[in-house]
Amino acid sequence: MTRPSAVPPPVTAVLDASSRWLPARMGAVEELLREQVGGHGELLGGDATATLSAGGKRLRPMLVLLCAGDGGGEEALRAAAAIELVHMATLVHDDVLDDAPLRRGVPTVAATSGRERAVATGDLLLSRAFALLAEAGDGRSVALLAEASVALARGELAQRHDAFDLSISEQRYLERCRLKTATLFECACRLGSADEHLRRFGAEVGLAFQLLDDVLDVSGPPERTGKARGTDLLDGTVTLPLITAVAADPAIASVDLQGLDTAAAAALCDRIAATGALDRVRERALDMVAEGKRALESSSFPPEQRQLLALVADGVVQRYS
Repeated sequence: MTRPSAVPPPVTAVLDASSRWLPARMGAVEELLREQVGGHGELLGGDATATLSAGGKRLRPMLVLLCAGDGGGEEALRAAAAIELVHMATLVHDDVLDDAPLRRGVPTVAATSGRERAVATGDLLLSRAFALLAEAGDGRSVALLAEASVALARGELAQRHDAFDLSISEQRYLERCRLKTATLFECACRLGSADEHLRRFGAEVGLAFQLLDDVLDVSGPPERTGKARGTDLLDGTVTLPLITAVAADPAIASVDLQGLDTAAAAALCDRIAATGALDRVRERALDMVAEGKRALESSSFPPEQRQLLALVADGVVQRYS
């Protein structure tokens, strides 16, 4: 059975627990993704294929399939592939904005092919996502994914507006995370099912995912994250670990984020960790996962589907533990 490339253990656990049907569906989504990125010329198609080949957790398409269940059919497969294409596009565009040299431990399209081709690659991935849904006449999924894409753009603008600003509030940070990350998790659940409890599950798990990712940026190590420790700090992205650390040690607020180099960013990571901020943010994320699982238990879904979705939530925590 074909599985997504570089499948991490938490995802493998879900696939193994659902061996009756999910691995085959995920394999079909992977094949559909390969079809969508190929055949667009040597340069553009090559960059899009390289982006796909870099791998990923494929959590968003997995959520679509799990929420749709084993009777989801072709519509669910297309929606699962489409949401992953949108996610891939945002990563490529983020790497352009951040001048990121690495993603998942391998050179980014922006680094290997230049900013212009990277922008075009991201645009291609976005266009294929919506074409895939439109070709099947799936107006509901088009509308849901378009709504989520607008939220992603708003979140990105908010993050750029807040760059290097150590005065932003926790509330502002969480709203940014909701737009940039949680919305797509929520959308994945909505693409698979109209159950409002699952929508809330996706939103809570998505928020937890982002908080834990921000913790990992501070704690590292680079061989695990695929990027330099403190990359968010170097980009001027103020995250909850930093906000929490400033509350515990106000002297950190005097740090000039714009003047950081790699060594200074690592030293600031140590200062943040010394305040206990990472443990406090992890606890917040765990509370969010627990809230998401409570919403899941309130749904009318069959026990097997609820169990598999709970495994996804647990896998998010395991990935960052």
